[in-house]
Amino acid sequence: MQWPPIFTALQSRNYRLFFTGQMVSLMGTWMSQTASLWLVYHLSSSPFLLGLVGFVSLVPIFFLAPVAGVLIDRVNRHRLLVGTQVASMLQSFALAALALTGTITVTHLVLLSLAQGFINALDMPTRQALVVAFVERKEHLGNAIALNSSLFNLARLTGPAIAGFLIAAIGPGMCYLLDGLSYAAVVGALLAMRLRRRPPREGVRHPWVELKQGFHYAFGFVPIGALILLVAAISATGFSYTVLTPMFARDVFHGDARTLGWLMSCSGVGALAGALYLGSRRTVRGLGRVIAFGGSAMGLGLIGFALSRWLPLSLPCLTLVGMGGVLLMASSNTLVQTMVQDDMRGRVMSIFSMAFTGTMPLGNLLAGYVAGRVGPAVTLAGSGALCILIALVFLRAIPRLRAAAAPVLAKLDPSEVEPVLPPPGSRS
Repeated sequence: MQWPPIFTALQSRNYRLFFTGQMVSLMGTWMSQTASLWLVYHLSSSPFLLGLVGFVSLVPIFFLAPVAGVLIDRVNRHRLLVGTQVASMLQSFALAALALTGTITVTHLVLLSLAQGFINALDMPTRQALVVAFVERKEHLGNAIALNSSLFNLARLTGPAIAGFLIAAIGPGMCYLLDGLSYAAVVGALLAMRLRRRPPREGVRHPWVELKQGFHYAFGFVPIGALILLVAAISATGFSYTVLTPMFARDVFHGDARTLGWLMSCSGVGALAGALYLGSRRTVRGLGRVIAFGGSAMGLGLIGFALSRWLPLSLPCLTLVGMGGVLLMASSNTLVQTMVQDDMRGRVMSIFSMAFTGTMPLGNLLAGYVAGRVGPAVTLAGSGALCILIALVFLRAIPRLRAAAAPVLAKLDPSEVEPVLPPPGSRS
């Protein structure tokens, strides 16, 4: 079967299975996250506790992801991913039991969010490292990453909206129950795969030595190190809007869980559009400029959303935020996955996960604290301004990073190497 260019990665059977399973599971994940955000603010009316739940659900990734990378490079990644998905299923069922019996408290939400954070510290980098094994042709890797982003954001588009109506009609417990059931789809897909066995690694050293090797490799190669630092900075400053959105839904727009669902879904619309654009690309050429544009668009959208008091204007602002975020993050992921050595893939993608998801809880906690002091509008406007500044700094560094990456990209495909522009004022 000949797939359209935007779906070329689906030519691989294993990737089709993964894509199908994730399609169901991710929708449940977003329903569960929306239910947790609404419950925390409904039970406490505290912006700080909103930030705290966001913090504990992600902070284990910051501390454990690099260590997890050493494990991922040593063990069977496929079996490890099955294990993390089963553990996530059990966590969702625990939330469902508490919510459906009416005994759930903020303490339960904090503790079970922390448990999910420990699971994600293994799950996220494992999934990142396995994508290259799911596709049969390496030139389809960028398309696979873009399709992953499309799927993630399609779920972000539909999941919160469904959750909003379910919470209003039945209660949040049903969201958790459906999330737990949805994991059966991805576990079944993983078990149906036929993956090639990785050749045994040579020269396996002490885990601490391998951990240091991973950091040295990631930050010793300037283009990968710069992308990781960029992702960390944007993640810490730009993505905290997700934990503050319930404040806007209830206190600014005087709505309920359905309003929250629409706000979160609009960011998913923009992110889906950005991911579909990336899926239509056939080359990594020009992704540096796409990254800089994405960071700037995200910043402008955050400032617009912070200043708006009219819901019809706020919705497209969040659409811009979602589009900019996925353009920056998915493009960075594609470039790192393209340049990294396979024997370092688990460790480098774990460091990338630490930068992307692990720094987010620090931003969430800080945003919740600052919003409690100066208000959510000022907090988000400041975050948007920082995103624009970070994007402009990266834009200025692109010629230097392109020159450093050229030898690695040339080994993969000489056509991927962009001409290196002379510095301003040069006669060459």
